[in-house]
Amino acid sequence: MLRTLAFKRPSKVLVSSARSKTLRECSGVRGVTSPYTFGRLSKTGSFVPSTSQFASFSTNARPVWEPADYFEQRHVGPTHEETAKMLSALNLSSLDELIDKSVPAAIRSDDPEELKGLDWKGKSESEATEELRRMASKNKVNKSFIGQGYYGTKTPAVIFRNLLENPAWYTAYTPYQAEISQGRMEMLLNFQTVVSDITNMDIANCGLLDEGTSAAEAMNMSHAQNKSKRGKYFVSEDCFDQTVSCVETRAQALGIEIVKGDPLSLSEEDLKEYSGVLVQYPNKNGAVVDYGALGERANKAKAVFTVATDLLACSVLKPPGDFGADIVVGSAQRFGVPLFYGGPHAGFMSTKESLKRLMPGRLIGASIDSQGNRALRMALQTREQYIRREKATSNICTAQSLLANIAAAYAIYHGPDGLSEIARRVHGMAVIVKDALVKSGFTMVQDESFFDTIALKVPAGKSANQLGKDAAAAGLNIRIIDDETIGISVDESSTKADLDTLVKVLSGNSGSIDSDGYVEMDFGALSRTTKFLQHQVFNSHHSETQMMRYLTMLERKDITLRDSMIPLGSCTMKLNAASELMPVSWPEFANMHPFAPLDQAQGYMEMIESLNSWLASLTGFAAVSTQPNSGAAGEYAGLLCIKGYHEANGEGHRNVCLIPTSAHGTNPASAVLAGMKVVGVKNNAAGEVDIDDLRAKAEKHKDNLSAVMITYPSTYGAFEEKNQRPYPNSTR
Repeated sequence: MLRTLAFKRPSKVLVSSARSKTLRECSGVRGVTSPYTFGRLSKTGSFVPSTSQFASFSTNARPVWEPADYFEQRHVGPTHEETAKMLSALNLSSLDELIDKSVPAAIRSDDPEELKGLDWKGKSESEATEELRRMASKNKVNKSFIGQGYYGTKTPAVIFRNLLENPAWYTAYTPYQAEISQGRMEMLLNFQTVVSDITNMDIANCGLLDEGTSAAEAMNMSHAQNKSKRGKYFVSEDCFDQTVSCVETRAQALGIEIVKGDPLSLSEEDLKEYSGVLVQYPNKNGAVVDYGALGERANKAKAVFTVATDLLACSVLKPPGDFGADIVVGSAQRFGVPLFYGGPHAGFMSTKESLKRLMPGRLIGASIDSQGNRALRMALQTREQYIRREKATSNICTAQSLLANIAAAYAIYHGPDGLSEIARRVHGMAVIVKDALVKSGFTMVQDESFFDTIALKVPAGKSANQLGKDAAAAGLNIRIIDDETIGISVDESSTKADLDTLVKVLSGNSGSIDSDGYVEMDFGALSRTTKFLQHQVFNSHHSETQMMRYLTMLERKDITLRDSMIPLGSCTMKLNAASELMPVSWPEFANMHPFAPLDQAQGYMEMIESLNSWLASLTGFAAVSTQPNSGAAGEYAGLLCIKGYHEANGEGHRNVCLIPTSAHGTNPASAVLAGMKVVGVKNNAAGEVDIDDLRAKAEKHKDNLSAVMITYPSTYGAFEEKNQRPYPNSTR
């Protein structure tokens, strides 16, 4: 979408007939008739097609001071001859005729003024890059000690260059076609192994969005495991706030009651009321709590015990699988994935074997091919939406593969010893900061052990809010819990210089770090004793050369958009230009913490607000949110808006959603998660929505009808004009 909005100069051929207009009026493009043909203007003003996509333009085509690196020339593939050949195969004479026949006149605008706020002229690649540079310069990236599930990390250069910025990895399609996907599936299988090994669980998936939604999925699984007979779910008051919000939102739509409190206070009898219980380990204030007894009680009460955890912490702490967890969820962000102002990041989930058929998301498994060789494939797909539709385990489709691959590569590159060493260093720095601040009059909130996060009461006469401002002025961000309490999280990117500055600022220059840097790490009974990542792949590729060769070996097994087109239709099937992806890794964008003060993120605010405004203009809506981090999440958010609308109008009973049987499988799955009842609408022999059936279903369910959800253009690629007014003689 950013490609369309930031670069593309939409031709009026796409919005109105261009036959009577001049070339410049028709195209809005410097020297081309449309975004899909290339050539030059003759001195008489006629168009001369070029045999090359990189056309030579006459000096009359555009002023010489305008950049020559306009977007269409580099990124719209067909040459004039190729375009003509395709048109001929379709028995069409021009692109105008193609648009006339494929895009209904009723949805085409004759007035570009309707799309206010859009720069129809557009920008060249270099101009757009400079505009993004300007936005990036408005961001102020402080050293973050905020934590709360988002941590500074060091992406190894060999992974950054050969995976994150490599089109052989970032243009790969969902691995439905196993024979062209063995490389990326091996890396995803590595990710699953990382998660299941470190959490010490039986099985893990590789396709969740983030920690908060993973926890919500765990609640769904708990509810399903108990056959929906227990209507309450317990959430620890010490879980991350954003995780609690996600769980509450999901629960409200499904009619599940959320109870928050201290999970250690729950007896076995109490737990029998709940389908499950969710805890954070370590918790949001950093405490490493022993949940072993709670796990035993939950197991006896048949309440599903879910632990939200941190993979790095679990490399040195007793893993959840060792104290009775049924499900483990979290984010793999700190395994080499930049902060990105909150995402995208790879969520994870691992479970006991008995719950595997309730798991959401993608699962990679090993099999045998027709020649008897080991082959990887997507397993247990009968759980997924495109097969089970409204009966699917979740609306999660395929998500965050690139980020999961980065996290897996990070674990491979460092190996078990390297991860444990990073964890030891992070914990040691947290201990040193704690000791220095306690000497300066701060008081620890928790008595328990901690890994990387501490919560402290400020000395009498000091304000946590003021200390936060002082720290920000010194280039540091800390967490403000309340006016008397601060939180500090140390991560892989923290340095001694950072800690020196932090202690001096918070102590008013009265404190300092007095440590030689050698810290004993001992979590007592909660220390990790089980080994992890013993497979050869995690113990072989620790030099840059070895890692580069391993990544290259995997990418050569696959076909991606780097190699050729992939004839599969999908909302994710696109080739993002390098100039679009380059800013993603700029420090001003990559290293911004999502909870940083807004005055430090003004570049992000401008980018998000302008994008929302453009999308609102393009769609005709009053407002747009770009917060959902997948198409399925966007469906879900939209359906919740509809649900809320009816409730606000006193019609909360409206719960029927009409969905064509041709719709993508996430549609009915999302509707169910939004608490709606799905009623299917037939398709005719041509694949179009059966309007008569739509009218009949709408009439039948009119008293409870909440929404009609269609894909436009349809999954068959057609703009179905009848869908616009299924009741042509009515104002409905």
